[in-house]
This record gives sequence, C-alpha cells and structure tokens, in this order.
Amino acid sequence: MSVTSTVEENHRKNPSSSPVEEKKKRRWVFWDRRWRRLDYVKFSASFIVHSLALLAPFYFTWSALWVTFLFYTIGGLGITVSYHRNLAHRSFKVPKWLEYLLAYCALLAIQGDPIDWVSTHRYHHQFTDSERDPHSPKEGFWFSHLLWIYDSAYLVSKCGKRANVEDLKRQWFYRFLQKTVMFHILGLGCILFYLGGMSFVTWGMGVGAALEVHVTCLINSLCHIWGTRTWKTNDTSRNVWWLSVFSFGESWHNNHHAFESSARQGLEWWQIDISWYIVRFLEIIGLATDVKVPTEAQRRRMAIVR
Repeated sequence: MSVTSTVEENHRKNPSSSPVEEKKKRRWVFWDRRWRRLDYVKFSASFIVHSLALLAPFYFTWSALWVTFLFYTIGGLGITVSYHRNLAHRSFKVPKWLEYLLAYCALLAIQGDPIDWVSTHRYHHQFTDSERDPHSPKEGFWFSHLLWIYDSAYLVSKCGKRANVEDLKRQWFYRFLQKTVMFHILGLGCILFYLGGMSFVTWGMGVGAALEVHVTCLINSLCHIWGTRTWKTNDTSRNVWWLSVFSFGESWHNNHHAFESSARQGLEWWQIDISWYIVRFLEIIGLATDVKVPTEAQRRRMAIVR
C-alpha cells in the first residue's frame, strides 16, 4: 500500500512562524522556569535509571548481562514496532491483543506511556524543525537529545495539549497505562530484584534502559545533524547507517521523514531494519495487515537527483 510523503504533508500541516517567533530559542532547561510535578517525575526516573547504570559494574554477573540484552531488545523493539510504527504512524494493523502486548513491552522501556510518547512524536512530524517542534536540534544538541523531556510546560506552549491522540484516548487500555505507568515500572523492578537482586536491577533497569533511552534520543538529535540524505524532505533528517543495528532500523531517519507512514524504514536490501523484519514476519503469518510501504512512483518523486 502506498504512503503519503512528508513533503506533501508538511505543506498541509506546518503553519509558518513569524520572524519574531523564529528568533526565539529556549536556552535554560533546569532553571529560570517553574517546574511541574510531571517534570520532577520524569527527571527523577531518568536520574534513577542513570544512577543504577553507574552502579552496575559493582554487581556484574554474566546472567545480569543477559538481562541487559533482554531488557534492551524487548523494550527497544516495543518502542520501534509498537509506539512508533504501529501507534504513532499506523503503518500496519494487528489484532488488539497483539497491539496491546507490544505496547506493554514498550512501556517497560521506561520511556513513558503510549499516549505521551505517541503525541510528542506526532507533533514532531507535524512541526519538524520549526519553532513548534518538541525537540528541534535548532535549540541545541542536548536539548533535542534529552533536555526537552524535563520541560512539559514548554512542550505545551509550543504544541498544545495532547489533542492529537484521540484514537488512543478512546481505548481503555492506553488510558489505564497512562494512569498507572509508574506501578508497572516499580513492579518490574521488584520482579528483577526477586530473580537476581541488585545485579538484575542495575543491569536491566540501569544499563539496559539507559542504553535504549539514549539510542532513541540519538534519533531525535544526531539523525537531524549528521548523516546522509537520499530524499527531498523539508527538514534536516539524516540516515545514520552505523546506528541502524542498535536502533532496530530507526536511524534510517531521512527515509522515515520522506515516507513517514511506511512500516519499512530500511528501504534498500542492505539497510538493516530489524523492526521491519518483525512486521514483515507478522504479515507473512497473517497477524499484520494493511502494511504500508512507499510505491516506486513515490520513491522516484522524492529521490534526490545526484
């Protein structure tokens, strides 16, 4: 099935900013502003995850290393397959039981609930590289990488409230996860501690979660600053080949912004896209339907002539 290119969508969705608005830049994240309770919660969660990662070398075991691998893989694929391609872009459809299972795996990556994550990402595509982009690299590498997360009021002032995820808000499961996200994370921590003590906790919820968070954040920051461009998009998106394995295919970011509704982001045979391999497998066995990929005509129209 065909997809709509980002260039075509941007003309419809992106309001132009005034010259005064274009000069405004957010410089201070930690001071000179009022912190909301949500900001404290997000910063505390991030602080705990990174603190656990720093403690991990003191609790090393080989079994804990496997926990890191499992945590990173399950949570990471949950983010890429569920939050990103399934929920944010509706690149494919799966039965509700599988949709909810994949979303729950993503929740355990400690990157927020589906409503919050998907809303921010949809706003990113709607306002890419403009003043209203939630995490524009124009406001600095570290802002686009991580610091934007801790200023919810700034996000609301730029994008408005979560009015772009009514499809998720209508479903009881996503409303439930939004209200109870911390209990699920704490429950996971208790299970890991019961199974392997601080070793499993530090290497799973510390190293595993921290690595996955920063790989996700590199898509927002690095993939809009450094890399190659194959497609004519009205933004700074880049393809970063060496990040593709670690991001499960998300770093083919110029590909993604050119064909944002595509379930496949590694568009060439040599472009590793593990998330796509999973979607394709689900399609083969009949669990994934309405799988969207760009047509040859769309690819010719969007290609940069060398």
